Amino acid sequence: MKYSTKLSDTVHVMVLIAINQEKSLSSASIAESVHTNPGFVRQLMLKLKKAGLMTSVAGHARPSLSKTADQITLLDIYKAVEGDKPLLHLDTHTNPDCGVGINIQLSLKGFYNEIQKTAEEKMNTITLQDIIDTYYQRISSENNLQNII
Repeated sequence: MKYSTKLSDTVHVMVLIAINQEKSLSSASIAESVHTNPGFVRQLMLKLKKAGLMTSVAGHARPSLSKTADQITLLDIYKAVEGDKPLLHLDTHTNPDCGVGINIQLSLKGFYNEIQKTAEEKMNTITLQDIIDTYYQRISSENNLQNII
């Protein structure tokens, strides 16, 4: 089973845009950083535009955030790229002739809903600026470590 990386890829794109405001950023250059193809990057950016999180002009490699990074939450980004898709998914293809197969999914549903609610509440407290700050802390720590070695 392949897991979706849309959220982390989209955060990656948004951080690149936020920290490179003075540079041209084509979908090809962003795709190189994300290690994907430019078409996928354009799909993500279109979703961000539709959600009001990003602006860009066709033919110009100057995307920008529509809000400051401290006003964009991880939940905003998640909703932009995943919509109402839940984090956890029930298996609806279990054996209908099996008592466990029928009832286990219904038993899990309430717990999954609770997990979704808790995750969304936490995601709503994490801003893009928090992620950018953590990124800068990481590269600063790595640079300090390299200077020691």
